[in-house]
Amino acid sequence: MKPIMIGTTATATSTADESKLAVTVGSGSLRVYATPMMSALMEEAACKAIEPYLEDGETTVGTYLELKHNTPTPEGMNVTAEAEIIGVSGREVTYSITARDECGEIGSCIHKRVQVGADRFMQKASSKQPNQ
Repeated sequence: MKPIMIGTTATATSTADESKLAVTVGSGSLRVYATPMMSALMEEAACKAIEPYLEDGETTVGTYLELKHNTPTPEGMNVTAEAEIIGVSGREVTYSITARDECGEIGSCIHKRVQVGADRFMQKASSKQPNQ
């Protein structure tokens, strides 16, 4: 991995459409943007922030997420997550991420990702499968 600059930011945007509502994804019974979808959007922004620093064959995997979802977003509204790299310790990268809809902040999190070799990581994951 290339040296990582603290303060690097990236964003990811989504719309609270039918596929991302709590009632659809099973995280509740209401037609509002689902917490798991906000979490996924935050991770997407984090991945975009680290992308310029990865070498061929490298990727990152999420290892920690401390999340607050403070206010609902109705169906049809856009949501944007902005991730900022706030720390690096060896292969571990820490982010502060904020999610906003068109009316303001809806959630925030501290997120950690670890740099891994994609092939080696997938071999490790595949080794959990019973012999085929």
